[in-house]
Amino acid sequence: ESIVKSYALNDNRIKYVKLKENSGAAIARTEAMKIANGKYMAFLDSDDLWIKEKLSKQLKFMQENKYNFTCTDYEQIDENDNKIGKIIKTKKKADYNRVLLDCPVGNSTVMYNVEALGKFEVPNIRKRNDDALWLQILKKEKYIYGMSEVLMEYRVRTNSISSNKFDLIKYHWQLYRDIEHLSFFRSVFHICWWGIF
Repeated sequence: ESIVKSYALNDNRIKYVKLKENSGAAIARTEAMKIANGKYMAFLDSDDLWIKEKLSKQLKFMQENKYNFTCTDYEQIDENDNKIGKIIKTKKKADYNRVLLDCPVGNSTVMYNVEALGKFEVPNIRKRNDDALWLQILKKEKYIYGMSEVLMEYRVRTNSISSNKFDLIKYHWQLYRDIEHLSFFRSVFHICWWGIF
């Protein structure tokens, strides 16, 4: 809080908002989206890092190509900021069904045009809520376009909320059945695909 407030003193674009209680990432993202203003929105999880020119490079990519919804490549780092040699490449473009299959989108790489697409309520599930948000957006915008440049570093923690893959199955089930209302068999197919690949 003190660090954010020190920056906010010198830049009135920076707003510090603290929720009354820790309600999880989905609630925090929804509240932030409500109060944010401007033409574009980007997301940055607390343990990830943007490279210095991430926003300007991605904005230029969007404007030059007239894209409303984009993401970028990203690289994994450990808890001490060391690169661990794994780069996750995005797809050149992905539609709803492609994102549903295995979500080739890193949360902290996304930027979208709010003026064109509006604001969204993030489905309130503890995990995979970012995937659920992208699927919502893809019901309005046909594709998310990938920028082939590493512009974000994703921190891999041993005890992170997404580190237990077996535990994630129930959240995938919630996403497929309760939020996206897929059939039982299609939901099982997607969970099996995710588990194998």
